[in-house]
Amino acid sequence: MPQPTIDIPFLRGPVPLVHLLVRQFVRCGDQVVDATCGNGKDTLLLAELVGNNGHVWAFDIQTEALARAHQRLLEAGLADRVTLLNQSHETLAQQIPSPVTAIVFNLGWLPGSDRSVVTTQTSTLPALHASLELLLAGGLLLITCYPGHQQGAVETDAVLHWSSGLDARLFHVWRMGQQNVSNNAPFCLLVQKTAQHHAN
Repeated sequence: MPQPTIDIPFLRGPVPLVHLLVRQFVRCGDQVVDATCGNGKDTLLLAELVGNNGHVWAFDIQTEALARAHQRLLEAGLADRVTLLNQSHETLAQQIPSPVTAIVFNLGWLPGSDRSVVTTQTSTLPALHASLELLLAGGLLLITCYPGHQQGAVETDAVLHWSSGLDARLFHVWRMGQQNVSNNAPFCLLVQKTAQHHAN
């Protein structure tokens, strides 16, 4: 007799977990940011969730990534909900006009592309710092880290150091990763802003 199944996603790796959390918190009419657009999968999910009255800003330094994302959005009929920006995520404070509900970072390289082009702590840390300013109270910052390659390990260490120093009265910081895998496996960090706060 076949085993019954339940209609939930398999949480293989941190990205499905991030998507689960995003679905829980992002609502129609929200304004959100995909800080690392890549192939546009996160961007597409955010565009679906914000509805006709919401908006998504998506950043990537690679035109190839933005072209893939744009095509994905066109096919879904959601391109008008998204502003694609061919800029580094460290510029997000200058590009986003108002507070947002969620900001998603999926660090590393563009899947299926040149692996020498990767995110680094040089741009990621200023972008994370700016993200705290942009978040509404209760808003989420979701960061997927990839410590399994050399630059990713350096960036991950920097991100962990940054997040561990956040004031616990102002931010809830959670680290979530699969336990029964390599220590170098990807994981995600969740930072929730508990009050309206302006960093120094």
